[in-house]
Amino acid sequence: MRIVRYRRNEAIRYGIIDEKEVVELAGDPMFTGFETTGERIPLAEITLLAPSIPRSKIVCVGKNYRDHAAEMGGEAPTEPLLFLKPNTSVIGPDDAIVRPPQSQRTDYEGELAVVIGRVAKNVPADKALDYVFGYTIGNDITARDLQRSDGQWSRAKGFDTFCPLGPIIETEFDLDGGARIVSRVNGEVRQDGPISDMVHSVPEIIAYASAAFTLLPGDVILTGTPAGIGEFHAGDVLEVEISGLGILRNTARNA
Repeated sequence: MRIVRYRRNEAIRYGIIDEKEVVELAGDPMFTGFETTGERIPLAEITLLAPSIPRSKIVCVGKNYRDHAAEMGGEAPTEPLLFLKPNTSVIGPDDAIVRPPQSQRTDYEGELAVVIGRVAKNVPADKALDYVFGYTIGNDITARDLQRSDGQWSRAKGFDTFCPLGPIIETEFDLDGGARIVSRVNGEVRQDGPISDMVHSVPEIIAYASAAFTLLPGDVILTGTPAGIGEFHAGDVLEVEISGLGILRNTARNA
């Protein structure tokens, strides 16, 4: 199912996309299931929002594609390299990415995002996918100059608007279906790599992360980015496309 979170008539609702309509759900399906209200709404009448606002955290994995690790001047870590983004960094499709005045260089990083659906602690890898609600697209926006100067990543990756998510959550996404991450700036392809190139798989990441801290329903895991990261500027249109999940599109502006 393709789940969306949307605004209509100033109210925020959840629904299931059915061709050119949205079947309205009675509540957040992660907590209340898939009971519908009976109303069907044309897609043209809604505004898509970030499909999940993590109640706790966004867990990110650095250097999880070997070609990206190489372009950053290193090797892929033998264990997942975890860091966190605050939930205040999340925005949705077509929202503006705001380039902060503290940074002179902001980069895009297109990623597969995993949405956790159940409380997960010390989950073994062979059971990890049982804790996944679905999958969406993320863009791990980074103030690259601050990442280098700060010596750690919290500020550089944690500014407001630095975690676009969307446009949908797909509950039946096939991790082994040959999906690719394609990132574009103003229509020009900058990244193009298969998710099968991940060094650490989704189950391995969930197991590793849940051994450190409890994952809560709605938490999001960004699973890493392929080679081709680069700079963007105010006015640029950023797109991240993953087969089966659609296109996440945002425009950048200066603060």
